Amino acid sequence: MKKQVQHTIKDVAAALGLSVSTVSRALNNHPHISQETKQRVQEVVEKLDYRHNALAASLRNSRSNMIGLIAPRITMYFQSTVITAIQNKLHEYGYNLMVCQSNDLPAIEKELVKVMYASRVEGLIVSSTLYTEDFSHFDIFNRANIPLVFYDRVPREYPAHKIQGDDYQGGYQTTRHLLEQGARQIAYITGPLSCKLYSDRYEGYKKALREFEVEPNDNLIFCHELNKENALQTCELLFADGTFPEAVFAGNDTTAVAVVQYAKERGIAVPAQLKVTGYSNDSRTEIIEPPITSVEQFPYEVGVQAATLMMELLEQNSKPGQNYISLTTPIELVKRQSSGL
Repeated sequence: MKKQVQHTIKDVAAALGLSVSTVSRALNNHPHISQETKQRVQEVVEKLDYRHNALAASLRNSRSNMIGLIAPRITMYFQSTVITAIQNKLHEYGYNLMVCQSNDLPAIEKELVKVMYASRVEGLIVSSTLYTEDFSHFDIFNRANIPLVFYDRVPREYPAHKIQGDDYQGGYQTTRHLLEQGARQIAYITGPLSCKLYSDRYEGYKKALREFEVEPNDNLIFCHELNKENALQTCELLFADGTFPEAVFAGNDTTAVAVVQYAKERGIAVPAQLKVTGYSNDSRTEIIEPPITSVEQFPYEVGVQAATLMMELLEQNSKPGQNYISLTTPIELVKRQSSGL
């Protein structure tokens, strides 16, 4: 087998008649190198199949131009949209994004925090697991004065920069809408209340019920991970004896779709007999029959805010413990046929 030729940066420099240092600066997108020179270097790099060792370069200049991101599950509509926005915004600043997912497991999240730190990321953006209650594994970033930004699933007490949706209003507005449509028995399928965003929505749910003088019914509250399998199990309980509530407020759109499909299979008319709402406003809510009322969280804007805040923190070189920033992004209830409109 013919041995593959491994070209070096010296080969690139020789082909262009440039110094090695000039080629190195061009590869690292140095502002003092013209765009024309960078383009020439890139053309020769591709021609020679030269592999630039970005890690070695970062070790030399103590810069990685890399931001880390830990998400619970990148397949979720909200998360994938946020990640896309973050990557696009960081690219404008000349940064790249390293994405890992925790699979909603605190043990994996802890491992990934160490991996991100060892990878010399210049900042870390995090949406924590549903079950993270001890956030001390993030202390390593604070001690090293590396910016840390949480979004969506943010800590309750842990001091950090946070970007969170107005989940209290989301819970309140959705429940009030169902009440205004005449529903009084409103089942609430939510994620674990140990997670701040779900507990905030639950408080909004209870406030709306109080305003309409409806007592919360513990038998209509279901807390678990919001996936299709759990949603169907909850439906078996809700519809077990042939009776069912007047409405279901589902904590995400996956659950809402499962509830609508379950009801239709059993001849229960949505919304005439059962009103259903979801949360996140992903594309499925518009194409299912009937279309599902849901809460728009503006995930792209959340991602832009997270990336912008990260860049501001890097530029300011702000120290942990000083002026933590907490931003609340708006929500909008998108009313559709499933809730009676």
